[in-house]
Amino acid sequence: MQIWVDADACPNAIKPVLYKAAERCEIVCVFVANVAIALPNSKWLTRKVVPSGFDEADLYIEQNVSKEDLVITSDIPLASDCIARGATVLTSKGELFTLENIKQKLAMRDFMDQMRSSGFDTGGSAPFSDKDKANFANTLDRLLAKRPK
Repeated sequence: MQIWVDADACPNAIKPVLYKAAERCEIVCVFVANVAIALPNSKWLTRKVVPSGFDEADLYIEQNVSKEDLVITSDIPLASDCIARGATVLTSKGELFTLENIKQKLAMRDFMDQMRSSGFDTGGSAPFSDKDKANFANTLDRLLAKRPK
């Protein structure tokens, strides 16, 4: 198992949670972004810098994720692709995307895109909070505790 992080959009608040989890569980955690991301020195933490461009990090993760892997992203199309490959997907706010809910999430995303392109103000998402960080950490811990060893 590896952890893949869509690091272009990953809140800084959850990065230390991921660092500690990778160390504690001895799992490789790959931060994928189109810029070099500073990481603590650890054999469990790596970075992959992809070319600048639309969805390059997403494409890299999608092409390299494996069935038992965990992906950290709030990008719904990327989540859908990773789930199709058998990976588990967790958002930065601690929500699990699953086979059961991803189609609904994609439909809602498309609907909201359509609303925005029609000129409606959809308000955007709520700011990242301490509650979101705690929810992420708790869900991550539960997922890692259930992993095959």
